Amino acid sequence: MFQAMFDQWKKGFDAWENATAEYLETVLKSPMVLTPAGMMLSAAMKSKAASEKALAQFWGAWGLPTKRDQERTLHALNQLESRLLDLEEKLSQKG
Repeated sequence: MFQAMFDQWKKGFDAWENATAEYLETVLKSPMVLTPAGMMLSAAMKSKAASEKALAQFWGAWGLPTKRDQERTLHALNQLESRLLDLEEKLSQKG
């Protein structure tokens, strides 16, 4: 009995899921949805870029390293570490 109830519920759920998926696919492809969504995404990205620039200028004005400065330094440190490991490996092979 429980299995029959579950099977009936599952059929109803599957029908609802398919109908909803078809509807949302149609709606989300519509230019009336995509155009404003694209405009909002563009505005959000411009706002993010402006806030990151302002934050970098703020920290730079205090003489502190910005995120970009920290990333460059970290990259240089990683390169140095890699070179040191290579040298250590070469020395251990000779000795």
